[in-house]
Amino acid sequence: MGLDLGTKTIGVAVSDTQRSVATPLETIRRTKFTGDAAGLIDIVGKRSIAGIVLGLPLNMDGTRGPRAQSTEAFARNLEKLTSLPIGFWDERLSTVAAERALLEADTSRKRRAEVIDHVAASYILQGFLDRLAHLAREQSG
Repeated sequence: MGLDLGTKTIGVAVSDTQRSVATPLETIRRTKFTGDAAGLIDIVGKRSIAGIVLGLPLNMDGTRGPRAQSTEAFARNLEKLTSLPIGFWDERLSTVAAERALLEADTSRKRRAEVIDHVAASYILQGFLDRLAHLAREQSG
């Protein structure tokens, strides 16, 4: 499961069972951590989730700012509620890529606002899945 953690929403994406294709799932409106986590744990319970990847909002120079620290704190708290592995993926430009894809698909402004977060989550998850596949090919070859 891939997450795009924003201040007001959490974009959620999932992959197929072969872990090859990421699909946008939904956007959760943020409340407090307990409510946010309950929504995520509910999704984990309904699906065959093998792990969680959070987009890490690094600064363009690669440094960690307040948003990255907040994401890392969220992950530390979430780790207490699940035994699933939790990792991070550099999310720089994922929202830009998602916005571009939605514009190319001629998505209305209203619809883009509704789906941008979980589409961005799918870009984060897809990047991670592609890297896993690449590493698996390197090890087998």
